Amino acid sequence: MAAHEITVKVRFSETDALGHVSNISYFIYLEEARIELFRALGFEMELEKWNVILLSATCNFTNQAFFDQKLKISSFITKIGNSSFMIGHRIEDAETGQLIAEGEAGAVCFDFKKQKSERLPDNIRSQLEKYVEEV
Repeated sequence: MAAHEITVKVRFSETDALGHVSNISYFIYLEEARIELFRALGFEMELEKWNVILLSATCNFTNQAFFDQKLKISSFITKIGNSSFMIGHRIEDAETGQLIAEGEAGAVCFDFKKQKSERLPDNIRSQLEKYVEEV
């Protein structure tokens, strides 16, 4: 299966004094992409049933993005462990395909009552495997 994709349109409030997208805005775009990926994977979206926490998040900037630009964010799985998995992200100009940024996030299944990680459920693992992409 191809990478999961969403499109966002850069709002004026997401730019900085230099006129380009502020670095923090990219992390918001990646969070939105992750949530939609989780929804597509069949993760439980009710807050009291949520069992995934973020371990890490990185973003490397290649080109600038600007107000009113449409960005395509592709999300895919790069690694699956016993309780954790890595999500890769590519942000491109939706019209030209120019690479804007690349990111990665680590996530882990977590039992909030026990305050420790837990094994990935088989149904989630099989869904994650559909989005694996070699990088």
